[in-house]
Amino acid sequence: MYNWEKSFQKWHSFQNLDLSLQQELTSLQNDKTKLEDAFYKELTFGTGGMRGVLGPGTNRMNIYVVRRAVNGLANYLLKNTVNVKDRGVVVAYDSRYMSQEFAVETAKVLGAHGIKTHVFESLRPTPLLSFAVRYFGTVAGVMITASHNPPEYNGFKVYNEDGGQITPSQAEQIIEEIQKTEDELLVPVMEKDVLEQEELLDWIGNEVDNAYLEQLKLISKLSFEEQDSEKDLKIVFTPLHGAANDLVVNGLRQLQFNQLEVVKEQAVPDPEFSTVDSPNPEEHQAFTMAISQGKKIGADILLGTDPDGDRLGVAAKGVDGEYQVLTGNQLGALLLDYILSHSNHTVLKSARMLKTVVTSELGRAVADAYDVKTINTLTGFKYIGEKIHQFDATGETFIFGYEESYGYLISSMSRDKDAVQAAVMACEMASYWKQQGKTLLEALDVLYEQHGYFLEGMSSLTLKGKAGTDQIATIMESFRNEPLEEIASYKIEKIEDYLVSERTIFDGEGKKSETIELPKENMLKFILRNDSWVTLRPSGTEPKIKCYYGVCTDSKEDSQQKLAALKETMDNKIAVILENDK
Repeated sequence: MYNWEKSFQKWHSFQNLDLSLQQELTSLQNDKTKLEDAFYKELTFGTGGMRGVLGPGTNRMNIYVVRRAVNGLANYLLKNTVNVKDRGVVVAYDSRYMSQEFAVETAKVLGAHGIKTHVFESLRPTPLLSFAVRYFGTVAGVMITASHNPPEYNGFKVYNEDGGQITPSQAEQIIEEIQKTEDELLVPVMEKDVLEQEELLDWIGNEVDNAYLEQLKLISKLSFEEQDSEKDLKIVFTPLHGAANDLVVNGLRQLQFNQLEVVKEQAVPDPEFSTVDSPNPEEHQAFTMAISQGKKIGADILLGTDPDGDRLGVAAKGVDGEYQVLTGNQLGALLLDYILSHSNHTVLKSARMLKTVVTSELGRAVADAYDVKTINTLTGFKYIGEKIHQFDATGETFIFGYEESYGYLISSMSRDKDAVQAAVMACEMASYWKQQGKTLLEALDVLYEQHGYFLEGMSSLTLKGKAGTDQIATIMESFRNEPLEEIASYKIEKIEDYLVSERTIFDGEGKKSETIELPKENMLKFILRNDSWVTLRPSGTEPKIKCYYGVCTDSKEDSQQKLAALKETMDNKIAVILENDK
């Protein structure tokens, strides 16, 4: 059995322990609760990598936990891929605390295995890392980021040789290799200067950026003449102190979107994200400064990217001059409609739109209108990337993929959500609708009129530490062991339990079961009568349990009322479960 006190003593007595980590450990000696939380388990390496609070301990992000993960990755690569040492691994990092240090530690461990590493000279967004894997033809990629988590977090994401996030089966094999490393404090490393001398460390300049920008221009739906003409669209962009600034600005300017202003205070990389409560474009407060600047210049559209540049938020100006932040579902449906309406009919015949099971069904309705097939995946863009890879063999054409949490992909030159692509396409779309005399909000109303008033929501409950992990498990077990028959007086037609890959269907004669053709995941989806659904799942990246809702009615008011009723019922049910668990 894992003994956290024994693990703490091992770290505390290790003579070569990093000085800053040793000092932090000393300061924690009299706080048993914090010490236990830092050592009670090994930081989980999930289906895409790991993410955690910075600090000493096996349950924290630090150089030793990173070294252990990289050692397992190296052994996996050497066993399962070809020409590993020559093809190497590419590493990128964002603006967070310790990001560059963790990138160098990755190279130091890989170098000890004789594996060459390409590391960017300065911060870069996640989609460029995905692109770089394909550009260099490396066996894998590593992105040091905690996405939009608070400043005290950092993370380690692994990408496969296709440029997508590792698949669950690949993750299982990597985890198995990681677990074989018994002592994270003794992982062999090669020093940086030696790596450079032996040409095992290659520092990347602007070569990949330039190649990416060339490909980015090709995703445009504009003619060559239109691309070279100046656009009548006023834009304000904030990178929220992250890594996407240069690529978004250069991507827009090469298409002659010259009426572009960047929020200067938020263009500076800052691991504290000091001008926002949360560096998450899903949170409306992240747009406060952009809205203020937008009103000054009369901007048509506001753009915001998260710290590692894979998520995009958009705020559109209404006819009243006020800005409304679009949901990920709304922007996704608008982008999809614009792309499909400007695509060749020949392409559409084999085109496939990909979305996750918790993403709005409005996207499916839009795709159906163009006779484009929609494919659902599990939550997480790794599943969309995996599906695109399968299309390479089946001959199907990827045309668009998105998830409700502000992740979009237009071109498969990257195999993960790409806020740079989405930012350029969003501006192109806004310019098109402006020429038609409509704002993006009015264009959205057109979609609602055509397909119904789809409305979605999400609520989350943060439950931190070991106690929180246990509470999340209790909530999921309760919903499984005592299945609901209705939610907010709406009868349940189907319950989809992705942990056992089984769908229970309720009909007039009782119930029956069907198999769900998707990988297993700890998630429950309740499909209700009258075009509604509710999904419950623990977050894979944060200490949260999330509940997603989707409804469709003939009016905004009816959809809002229905959504509120579903949310209230689920919130109350979860509160009762937690109260009974005390």
